[in-house]
Amino acid sequence: MTKADLVEQVTAAMARTAGPLISKKDCARVVDSFLDAIKGALAEQNNIEIRGFGTFKIRRRKTRMARNPRTGEPVEVAARPVPVFKPSKELRAMVAEERSAQAPATPPPAPSPHPPL
Repeated sequence: MTKADLVEQVTAAMARTAGPLISKKDCARVVDSFLDAIKGALAEQNNIEIRGFGTFKIRRRKTRMARNPRTGEPVEVAARPVPVFKPSKELRAMVAEERSAQAPATPPPAPSPHPPL
């Protein structure tokens, strides 16, 4: 899903619940503002918790040794902060429920080890 798809879904949801009060352009501004707020908070090393959805956090990766793929010589990779997302229990359960609903009820039959007569 792209940001444009997300804007389309938000616009459609708003049209169903509130009528055509909010334009697609305004929904795009809301989505952009929301994402900018998340980026700004993460840039300031703040965590963001959205109940029922998940938590955006900054984790500090430790310094580690890696290898240059061309020469094979060891290279030190410096410690750095990285953004991570941890989904909530509700979101994990919803994804697992969707996945089990999409799974086939019975597995396809295994091919016979014996050639047909």
